[in-house]
Amino acid sequence: MKGPAMLEKIVTLPDGRAIRAVTAGQGPGPLIVFEAGMSAPGSSWIHTQREVSARCRTLSYDRAGYGGSDVDPHDRTLDRIVDDLTALLDALGETEPVVLVGHSWGGPIIRVFADRYPRRVAGMVFVDATLAEVMSTRNAKVAARFFSAMAVVARLGGKGLIKRQAFRNGVSPEISAADVEIMTRDYATARAMKAGSREAAQIMSALPVLRRVQATGTPDVPTVCLQAGLVERGMAKWRPVFNQHAADLMDAAPRGRMIVVAEAGHLIPQESPAVVRETIFGVAEQLP
Repeated sequence: MKGPAMLEKIVTLPDGRAIRAVTAGQGPGPLIVFEAGMSAPGSSWIHTQREVSARCRTLSYDRAGYGGSDVDPHDRTLDRIVDDLTALLDALGETEPVVLVGHSWGGPIIRVFADRYPRRVAGMVFVDATLAEVMSTRNAKVAARFFSAMAVVARLGGKGLIKRQAFRNGVSPEISAADVEIMTRDYATARAMKAGSREAAQIMSALPVLRRVQATGTPDVPTVCLQAGLVERGMAKWRPVFNQHAADLMDAAPRGRMIVVAEAGHLIPQESPAVVRETIFGVAEQLP
């Protein structure tokens, strides 16, 4: 399945910072907005966005400091990131309800956006999204140190090492070598790792916000949570806990549903892209 051409544009936010956005697709339905994980550029969604754009309008973007977007001089708090997402949609004239798709740290971002603007949300897809219950103080500190170390590795020319670490379970054969190269080009850089470290430094300050919005719940819209079923190294203890908390949140959601992707680890979009694509289509088909 191949979608229409993907168009890159530079959007200027109210404070003058430039954000690189990629749009594709057309049609009357809601815009599908992709939010990447921590340390990941917008191009981490390139394969999924291209395929989804065959039926829907789509948007991915580089958060501040990633890819083609300017660095933010302010702390990259969860609220600040959501401010940028809101400003980006406003600048693009996208004020109607959208379908939000968030992987990993992208999950808290779309959850906070939905809490602020429930009427601007038509549907939600969480993809192994970060939850407050599995983000300890130790894990937050480890994440910040890890991304800082990877920035050094990138500066020393360790692109291959970063790529192997990122795609440790491999990449689906559905994703072309060209798309893998684009993802790697934007991800395996000191810039991306530094941006990830800046976001990770704000995890602890974000946890009260995340706990609050998880307790509040999601809007009354079609909501699906995709969870990894593959237990990766270091996750033997946390994976069952992670998935159970995700299931509890979907049970509490007005129109929530959880799917465990048995063959995939945390990088579901790269390891099992068809599941992500079909889940998004399924949410879109439930909308008026």
